[in-house]
Amino acid sequence: MKKNTHTMRLRHDPFPALLRSFFQEWLTEQRAASVHTIRSYRDTWRLFLRFVAARQRKEVAEIKLADLTASEVSAFLGHAEHDRKGTIGTRNCRLAAIRSFFHFVAGKEPTAIAQCTEVIAVPFKRAPIPAPCYLEPREVEAILAEPDRSTLEGLRDHALLSFLYNSGARIQEALDLTPEAIRFETPNCVRLYGKGRKERICPLWPETILLLKKLLEWQPRLPSERLFVNRYGEPLGASGVRFKLAAYVEAAAKTVPTLRSKTVTPHSFRHATAVHLVSAGVDVTVIRSWLGHVSLDTTNHYAQANLETKRKALERVGAPGPGKKLPSWKRDASVLAWLDSL
Repeated sequence: MKKNTHTMRLRHDPFPALLRSFFQEWLTEQRAASVHTIRSYRDTWRLFLRFVAARQRKEVAEIKLADLTASEVSAFLGHAEHDRKGTIGTRNCRLAAIRSFFHFVAGKEPTAIAQCTEVIAVPFKRAPIPAPCYLEPREVEAILAEPDRSTLEGLRDHALLSFLYNSGARIQEALDLTPEAIRFETPNCVRLYGKGRKERICPLWPETILLLKKLLEWQPRLPSERLFVNRYGEPLGASGVRFKLAAYVEAAAKTVPTLRSKTVTPHSFRHATAVHLVSAGVDVTVIRSWLGHVSLDTTNHYAQANLETKRKALERVGAPGPGKKLPSWKRDASVLAWLDSL
């Protein structure tokens, strides 16, 4: 009898239905979230529910809405950052997924508003923003020279890395690329879909177009099919690209030793594109549009990182010397005396 009562209590708890509605109705239909956002939120909730179940010594299926308190959320975030060795950015992404659910619950379950408010009040964690590590042009050239373009796999890798550098695309944007998104006629360009499904157009070099054409000749794809695939015709994954890139970087470091001190990922090519555009004197608003940044502050971050641009600016200013004439406001003793009297 007690078991049946316990089962009935679980059945009447709103949490399972709310979580299902959050993913199937709210994210998918009402918010039209991308598949990447849905998968990220799904992974967060998998980890969170297992964490809560282990702390409360119960099965995941037994978890109720009342179990998901603000204190459990805070403990989970600490676990994600310290025990799982995640970054502060990853921690904040986990919190965003949880807070989004409780925003949804607040409108569906009035009796849980107090609990939702407490969870939503859990703050994001601020972290110092390091200068982006970017690749110098000679380092990019050394990496691009590594794939063996006499093979299909090498040609594919060379075309993909060249495309990343040319377009400044995020890795998933490049892996989602289809032939119909590329304009092979002059002016050459590509249509990319970034965060929030925002569309942008990026110009392509003729050399990049030739590489993409050659890849399609070796491995034909339908207009709507993914362009970058493995030997079985299945779309490449980001983890596979990172693995191959690491091997190319290790080989390239033998000729360009500066690569040994850098952690190179597919996103490093996006950083390199931004910094090299800044160095070439391209306006930051154009770079923002090129890379699909939501905020101009993000683009300005690359302008601050370009050491060569800073060096040239310093050369234009010049160092102070004994023969240089002081500005008029420093030579006017009466003005200085007046300022001192204030």
